[in-house]
Amino acid sequence: MTGLSHFDQDGKAHMVDVSDKPVTARTAIAEGHIKMSADTLALITEGRADKGDVLGIARIAGIMGAKKTADLIPLCHPLPITKVALDLTSDTGLPGIRITATVKTGGQTGVEMEALTAVNIAALTVYDMVKAVQKDMEIGGVRLTFKDGGKSGRFENP
Repeated sequence: MTGLSHFDQDGKAHMVDVSDKPVTARTAIAEGHIKMSADTLALITEGRADKGDVLGIARIAGIMGAKKTADLIPLCHPLPITKVALDLTSDTGLPGIRITATVKTGGQTGVEMEALTAVNIAALTVYDMVKAVQKDMEIGGVRLTFKDGGKSGRFENP
């Protein structure tokens, strides 16, 4: 299983040994969105949702999700995260909310999974906050857009 570091020579899943890797500055950025009706988007942007500040709560949930990634993804290493920032932006053309997460660490492995988890948890939180008014919202477009640091260096997803 050449190239797949989460499998040993016998094809069994295992946690990668990063103990010999140098500690370097690492950054990852991920994005995604949640589509909804224009009426639901207005409910959020006008602050009329019964459960409160949808975007503020989703931002905090995304931060918490990034910090808990190793508890959710079985082979992820727990990392000393130094920054998590989430940007949730209303987009009437979607219509919905565009979500971007930036995660940083100084560590022996990257934070791509933390950034992707942050986006997903933020989107799920938006869904949870307004599902009483719209159940057919759609979460999508979740992808890594940037990573830097470590042996593989910089990656930019156009």
